[in-house]
Amino acid sequence: MARGELLLELLSEEIPARMQRRAIEDLAGLVRDKLAAAEIPAQTLRGYVTPRRLTLIADGIPARQPDRSEERRGPRVGAPPQAIEGFLRAAGVARIEDCEIRDTGRGEFYFAVVERPGRPAAAILPELLRVAIGELPWPKSMRFPASSLRWVRPLTSVICLFDGAVLPLRLDQIPVGRTTRGHRFLSDGEIAVENAQDYREKLEAASVVLDHDRRRNLIAADLDRLAGAQGLTIKPDPALLDEVAGLVEFPVVLMGRIDEASMSLPPEVLTTAMRTHQKYFSCLNPDGTPAPRFLFVANNLTADHGKTIIAGNERVLRARLADARFFWEQDRKIRLEDRVEALKDRVYYEKLGSVFDKVERIERLAEFLVEYVPGARKPEAARAAHLAKADLSTAMVGEFPELQGIMGRYYALHDGEDQRVAAAIAEHYKPLGPNDTCPFGKESVIVALADKLDTFAAFFRIGEKPTGSGDPFAIRRAVLGIIRIILETGLHLPLSSVLLVAIDPGPPYTFAQEKIPAMIRSLTDFIADRLSVHLRGQGVRPDLINAVYAVKEDDLIRLVARVDALRAFLDADDGSNLLIAYKRASNIVSIEERRDKRRYNDADYDPRGAEADERTLSRALDQAAAESAKSIKDGKFEEAMRALATLRQPVDAFFDKVTVNTDDATLRENRLRLLSRIRAVMDQVAVFSHIEG
Repeated sequence: MARGELLLELLSEEIPARMQRRAIEDLAGLVRDKLAAAEIPAQTLRGYVTPRRLTLIADGIPARQPDRSEERRGPRVGAPPQAIEGFLRAAGVARIEDCEIRDTGRGEFYFAVVERPGRPAAAILPELLRVAIGELPWPKSMRFPASSLRWVRPLTSVICLFDGAVLPLRLDQIPVGRTTRGHRFLSDGEIAVENAQDYREKLEAASVVLDHDRRRNLIAADLDRLAGAQGLTIKPDPALLDEVAGLVEFPVVLMGRIDEASMSLPPEVLTTAMRTHQKYFSCLNPDGTPAPRFLFVANNLTADHGKTIIAGNERVLRARLADARFFWEQDRKIRLEDRVEALKDRVYYEKLGSVFDKVERIERLAEFLVEYVPGARKPEAARAAHLAKADLSTAMVGEFPELQGIMGRYYALHDGEDQRVAAAIAEHYKPLGPNDTCPFGKESVIVALADKLDTFAAFFRIGEKPTGSGDPFAIRRAVLGIIRIILETGLHLPLSSVLLVAIDPGPPYTFAQEKIPAMIRSLTDFIADRLSVHLRGQGVRPDLINAVYAVKEDDLIRLVARVDALRAFLDADDGSNLLIAYKRASNIVSIEERRDKRRYNDADYDPRGAEADERTLSRALDQAAAESAKSIKDGKFEEAMRALATLRQPVDAFFDKVTVNTDDATLRENRLRLLSRIRAVMDQVAVFSHIEG
């Protein structure tokens, strides 16, 4: 079958860089799925994106749909003429003689076989593409006069070719054809294209680098080349590199100079001022210190080799850094301590009071947490908690919110605060995401945990929980931060006790006492859910996490250690076979309890008069229970699992040689209690009924 090539280009005003990747992936996915649903799937389909255009090139599309054969059952033989005529019209058959007569077992019926030839791809594609374009989801979109279609920015023209021929794609007043435009500044007039290859070549000649990844690689290579020529290196910033590649169609990397006066600013201020507002790359000296150079990416070539562009960017940066120097000098005239009171005027959340109120809650939590962080010093932890949010009222953080905490550290050191206090102020927001590091210092760990625990508990306390569709207060991120800090620092923390303090930190935040148990369960369940997500990323089965969580272990370090030991136990033959025996014993007991409408308590088992295999199992259970309980108390979970492994042989022997549902009611009852004891002994390590398999 002949196959064709589709070229679709949607040319628009500049698309925000953060939306480009997702947009072309979504558009490619929509078109791919619709082609497949229409039975004209492409052999290859690739998307390209620049700041001004979304482009799809699909190759190997069948020239037409396959022919279809449909069979329709009609009325019974001998049916009224009106019914037969209606059937013929619906089936598209001229005469009843063209239909088959078949006996269905309920009588003879007419059957029509309708052959439907496949439609040409050129006839299907316009509407298919129109629907796909209309369904493309944008985070934000707008209407514009040329079309009823909502789009992120006004569309200016569209190329829509199939095998070199223009498809009649209806997009209101937006011109659809074979013409496009090249680079906004480096190309003149319209460009007519014949096919995908011609399109790529002519865009390249018109100073448009179509492939995002190629633009990114070109920028990265030029950044390294220009920095290396000065004996410098680039401060790694993959996110900025990806963003800048979405801002230009023809990248031109240039280097500028930072004025000497601005080099006295903290490195983080320099980097943030350049990166956030100007999209500049920072340069580093061989020793890792900031160099008085910056690199940026222009979208134009000039006759003076970029000198005018460089001068303009240096002028803009000089003004920006002059403001930063002013903030830096003015902020240090007021001590952090004196800024804490101003937090009373800064609303944290309407139902949770001011930022000052949050600071008070953090302080109380920090004082409680000190007892669980070996080596932490209470005065420094309390002081850091008190000053942690003070830099929010500084001019520097007002201008550059990304520097909150970081500037607090600089101002604390300027005020003569202890190094531990300053470090804790800087690190208490960590980790900011899955790729960020956790705080390291003891006091830093305490304040970071206190801050996140308060956020978690406070919003749950007022009923503002995350939903499946939203998490406006970043509670999931806060809880994941809590989990990571605890696990990565090896902190043995009784979560229930800590959460109790977080829920009810004292006046004026007193929580209704009768609601506390339910709230604790809600919080710990949420932590368990986030822990399951975190560990699943490391290959841990969620059912094992649930099995351990069900034994009410609220020390996350111990919980994870139990999970690891349980996983190793079940991977061995003794463990997997014992799990089968556990489920067999549990099922028998459950069935008989429902039948007898009573519970069989394992503690009431009486070994007197039992058969030898019963007594052997009973002694093995007693020994395993004692040894596993001691091992669990000592945190030696591998030993607890080894104690359970000793049950394999006596349990197997019991099921091989002992009849549970015997006619002797007394023996039956006693043996059901023994089976219940298997369940009870194993469940003190983990609730095995939660384990799949």
